[in-house]
This record gives sequence, C-alpha cells and structure tokens, in this order.
Amino acid sequence: MRVSWKILCCLILLLKVVAGNWWNLAAPVPTSNNTSLDLTPLHKESCHRLDYLVERQKQLCMLSDKMIQVLQTGATQAIEECQHQFRHSRWNCSTVENSTDIFGGVLKFKSRESAFVHALSSAALAHAVARACSRGELNECSCDSRVRKRTPRHWQWGGCSEDIRYGEIYSRDFIDAKEDKDADEGIMNLHNNEAGRRAVRARMQRVCKCHGMSGSCSVRVCWRRLPQLRLVGDALATRYEGASHVKVVDRKRGKNIRKLRPIHADMKKPNKTDLVYLEDSPDYCEPNEELGILGTRGRTCNRTSAGLDGCRLLCCGRGYQTRVRDHEEKCRCKFVWCCKVHCEICRSKRDHHVCN
Repeated sequence: MRVSWKILCCLILLLKVVAGNWWNLAAPVPTSNNTSLDLTPLHKESCHRLDYLVERQKQLCMLSDKMIQVLQTGATQAIEECQHQFRHSRWNCSTVENSTDIFGGVLKFKSRESAFVHALSSAALAHAVARACSRGELNECSCDSRVRKRTPRHWQWGGCSEDIRYGEIYSRDFIDAKEDKDADEGIMNLHNNEAGRRAVRARMQRVCKCHGMSGSCSVRVCWRRLPQLRLVGDALATRYEGASHVKVVDRKRGKNIRKLRPIHADMKKPNKTDLVYLEDSPDYCEPNEELGILGTRGRTCNRTSAGLDGCRLLCCGRGYQTRVRDHEEKCRCKFVWCCKVHCEICRSKRDHHVCN
C-alpha cells in the first residue's frame, strides 16, 4: 500500500507528542490544502506512534480502524463540555497549544479541577464508545440485547439500546490502564474515573414508541438511550462543587490496602459517585506560563452577580473596568401573512465589565 508523503508528514506532526494523556487527541489535526487527514489505512501504526499512551492503551486503540476517531471524539467532547461548565470560573478549562499536555501543567496538582477532568473524560469516552457501538462503527460491539428482561405488561424491548455496559468496560480498561494503583494520585484518579462512568449509567433514559392497529397503543416498544453529555457534565459539576478533600491511608488486613479517607475525621466519607481531591488548587488569578494558567485579567465579568462570574470573585479583588459597547438585536417582530416574521434592528449601548 502506497501512502503519499503529504499524509505521512501530517501524521508525524499529529503524533509528535512524548508526554501528556490520551485527551491530547483533541488537539487540532494539522492539514494542508484544506484536505482532511484519513488515518484509517494506518490506524495500527497511528496508535503505536501515540507515545503518550501506555502499551495497553495502544492495544485497545488498535482494536478497530475506527477506534482512534472514537477516542478523538471522546477527548474533544470532554474538553468542550469542561469549557462550558467552567466558562465562568477563574480557571475556564483553557487548553495550551504546542504543549506536551493539552491542559498545560494544571493537572499536575491533585486538585478538584483534576478530579473533574478525569471524571468527565472517563464519562465522555464511555459515552462515545457506546454511541459508536449503536451506530455500527465498531466491530467489537453493537446494540445492547441484555435489557430484554423483566418487561412490564403491554410493552417490550426493541429498537437499538445503546450499550453503556461495553462503553464502561472499554473506558475502564483504556483510561485506568495508565494509573498507578499504589500511588496516591493513581488511587484518586481511579476513584474519579469510576465516578464519571457511573454518572453516565445513572442517567440512561428509557424511550418508548407506540405500536398498534389504527393508531392504538396496544404495544409499546422501548429501548435505552444515552443521556446528553451536557446532563452528565451538569451532574459532575455539582459533584465538583461538593468534592471531598481526602487523604490516602494504609490499612493492613493480611495485606497492605490503601484507601481514601476524609482529610478530617468529622467529614463524610465519600461514596463511589463523589469526586475526591488530595491537594488545594493552584492560584488561577495570575498568569503562570509554566502551568499554562492564563489568569483572569481581561476576562468579562458580571457586576451584579454574587457567583463565580461576578466581578468581585472573578477579578480576584483587583477591580474591573467598565466599557460601553454598541449592541444590536432584533426587536418589534411582527408576523406577516403568509408566512414570514419581520423584525426591526434595535441599537443600544451597554456596559461591558472587564477584569483589571
């Protein structure tokens, strides 16, 4: 099989990363002449060249010629959802170009932000794999047939239930493979990875469609559908707000077992759906080039809000500037028979607040 030098050069640029994590797959793919880069003929070589994957992850990447695209989809969706959830926070899940890790050095800290990213990325991969299974994009899986049990009267399982079980298994095998199960950080990450996957499973939806003569609903055919990733992101954001500060303790019962326990004895023990962190977060107020932190100078803030997007919190006490900007919007809309809506353009001036 002959491959053009142009594709090989783009492939080398894409895979020229020696550190980081699997979510680096969300980095932009360099192309030339607006042509897309087709990795399908070289998927095994592509997976092997991803130096930031451990051997087990490379093996799982090579299972199918479509798997590298599914991994890329999961990584991209995780970062997009993270940026949505943190859009008003001091750290807005910003990414760093030309770095060995797409998040810079922020996740070197075993912080609640790291907990959220690990949980969300694990959830996003399980979600992406299960969706690819139901669409027939992967040879190893298809629709979920296990749910055809305990059906209530007048309805039955049918259609294509999305196989979250396989998505969870793949996500667990792939993402957890890089973690050191004996290290403090590995124990923390494994807990948060599982919490992310459980957040998807807990929000699977049952969808039904009626069947019967003359429009009657004598039989309902039902199947299970994945939730929107936004619902999972919202749930994990709530878990992030209530994340448990923990420590790793050694418990000897025949063999040395390391467990997560609250940092203070009077705090609630986290369950398997809670997010946990070991260290306080770094300072996101000021730029830190080494960590890839952009700081909050120049960020837009809400003067009247008492939340994270408020000028007092987002600007870190430095104050803010108010600028007047022209604003245009549609107004005085009228329905014109038939069948148009005619609107005027209203112009106004609005205050715009920016952190010092």
